[in-house]
Amino acid sequence: MKRNLGSVNALYPSLTTIIGAVVEGRPNFLTVAHVGIMNHGQPQYLSFGLNKAHYTNAGILEHREFSVCLPGEDLVEKTDYVGLVSGKKTDKSRVFELFRGQLEHAPLIQGCPVCMECRLAQVVDFKTHDVFIGEIVATHAEESVLRPDGTIDIGRVRPLLFDMASTTYWSLGAAVAPCWSVGKGLKGERRGKAQGG
Repeated sequence: MKRNLGSVNALYPSLTTIIGAVVEGRPNFLTVAHVGIMNHGQPQYLSFGLNKAHYTNAGILEHREFSVCLPGEDLVEKTDYVGLVSGKKTDKSRVFELFRGQLEHAPLIQGCPVCMECRLAQVVDFKTHDVFIGEIVATHAEESVLRPDGTIDIGRVRPLLFDMASTTYWSLGAAVAPCWSVGKGLKGERRGKAQGG
């Protein structure tokens, strides 16, 4: 029997990202797990929910550019650190080795296996949070995490997953089944039953 937990968000775990922006002339980074994929068309949009008190917000709003980097398990300590300390009081520009892509105000982290440059498309203004919707301008991936066909192998990325209930970072488990394939047998079976009456 299921228990009613009230209006609890149960969509965790979520992907842990590091958002980068230039604030007051220097790179700043913030750990963010409130992320969303807005569409699968072109251009492609992503969303990130940040509390209005975060220092990073000012840089995103000023320059309308930001980065989204996916840290692997090996960066868990630094990932947690940039989420614990505020750029208002701590210079986080030297925590990571950086590189630059196409956008001037979207600092990218060399140690993250995958990084994306985003241009701000829209801000959804909630009472306590800004939800930044960014258009992906470019995606950078280490050769070591790419399959032969050039797509990203999430198993090689070894991303950090964030769980709010346990306030713990988790790792990715083994693959379970292929999408848009494993259910075909059931689809055929149910179609046959429907046609048979």
